[in-house]
Amino acid sequence: MSQEENNQEQELDLNKLMQVRKDKLEELQKEGKNPYEVTKYDRTEYANQIKENYEEFEGKDVSVAGRIMAKRIMGKASFCTIQDTTGKIQSYVSINDLGEESYKAFKTYDIGDIIGLKGFVFKTRTEEISIHAKEVVLLTKSLRPLPEKFHGLKDMDLRYRQRYVDLIVNPEVKDTFILRSKILKEVRKFMDEKGYMEVETPMLTTVATGDAARPFITHHNTLDLQMYLRIAPELNLKKLIVGGIDKVFEIGKNFRNEGMDIKHNPEFTNMELYSAYEDYNDMMNMAEELISTVAKNVLGTTKITYEGTEIDLAPSWKRITMIDAIKEVTGIDFNAIKTDEEAQKIAKEKGVEFEEIKNTRGHIINEFFETFVEETLIQPTFILDYPVEISPLTKRKKDAPELVERFELFIGGREYGNAYSELNDPIDQYQRFLKQAEAKAKGDEEAGGMDEDFVTALEIGMPPTGGLGIGLDRLIMLLTNSSSIRDVLFFPTMKPLA
Repeated sequence: MSQEENNQEQELDLNKLMQVRKDKLEELQKEGKNPYEVTKYDRTEYANQIKENYEEFEGKDVSVAGRIMAKRIMGKASFCTIQDTTGKIQSYVSINDLGEESYKAFKTYDIGDIIGLKGFVFKTRTEEISIHAKEVVLLTKSLRPLPEKFHGLKDMDLRYRQRYVDLIVNPEVKDTFILRSKILKEVRKFMDEKGYMEVETPMLTTVATGDAARPFITHHNTLDLQMYLRIAPELNLKKLIVGGIDKVFEIGKNFRNEGMDIKHNPEFTNMELYSAYEDYNDMMNMAEELISTVAKNVLGTTKITYEGTEIDLAPSWKRITMIDAIKEVTGIDFNAIKTDEEAQKIAKEKGVEFEEIKNTRGHIINEFFETFVEETLIQPTFILDYPVEISPLTKRKKDAPELVERFELFIGGREYGNAYSELNDPIDQYQRFLKQAEAKAKGDEEAGGMDEDFVTALEIGMPPTGGLGIGLDRLIMLLTNSSSIRDVLFFPTMKPLA
């Protein structure tokens, strides 16, 4: 049998099973017992609350609600297991307690149906904490059967599409998202304790800038204006620094119209923070303390295992310049390579590809780093002092103006943070915006646009400022040992099924 024929047969079987459930629903509706008309149910306890505090609940009446995950009919008595948001609990259901009519109805309930159940707490002969049911009420009829232990839905693509099913049948998936929530709470707590003010800035912008990336383009009908989903909130946050709010941060969605892989989703959660009168060295200390503190508070340790590799998040993390890191791995010293032509020559010798519109020494240094060094950075490492060509919003180094005061944080061979000593020279910033506009005109779709209002803000005067961005989805991947960004997003971007 071909795969297509097998899929067709499975679809026929599913349709038959669904029709049986629809027939049961119609019968209930004819009897005036439409479960969809139920508006609420008075639940008093949750499954794990009862199991973790059995001595407190033994013999007492409770009311729980959840989805039927297992059911065993034994004549005049039955067992079922229901699952709520905290976990599962067993219930003993008998005709003697419910009465003939209610017990008959219970026997028709299907796996996946949502019920309310009242009774007293006890332990079975096998010492399993259970509820002796006195009343069972059907709250929602499940018309589509759940997969048996996710059989037939092991395809990760389908699991991402049907996250609601994934959450029901795979408890570890829910655990990941519970950890995600805790991590975000700890991040906010840390920022609050450091005196930062949480703010919100627009996601719809008139200028695609803030980072090098291809934007999503949309149209505002009333204003007849082309707009963009923001690449990053950076410029608006720095305008707030100009306005006198010395410590700001934002946790929110950014959008990049680029490829998708295990590290990238078109929309992702990022945190950016800015602090007046600080520089990128302060941001290194901030990143190190933030991530190690969150790991300690959420996981109870700074030593984690990610994809089989032990990583120690405890301070102090390695700090090395990009040029020195390249030399350490490849032996090539870009301090001795002074011109674009020399850089292009060594790139061709080493098989490092570069675009003609990105053929400067600075761009090629970055290509060497990404090709040879990035994947070797397993333990937390700050890579410092990037080429100015790839850092249009960053202050130059006084002693090496071809470089900027910028770092990126790498853990497990992936980038987790990006930070600058922020450029606050309006004249220099304007010239760099012009170069970006020139690059865009030459075909660089990732080049940012000119934000004249930001230049105006810098002309008002922005104090020396340190800024840091942390990819929170990637941080959550790290702390939950998740191999793909899709594992930590409830609803990752997916191509529609044909």
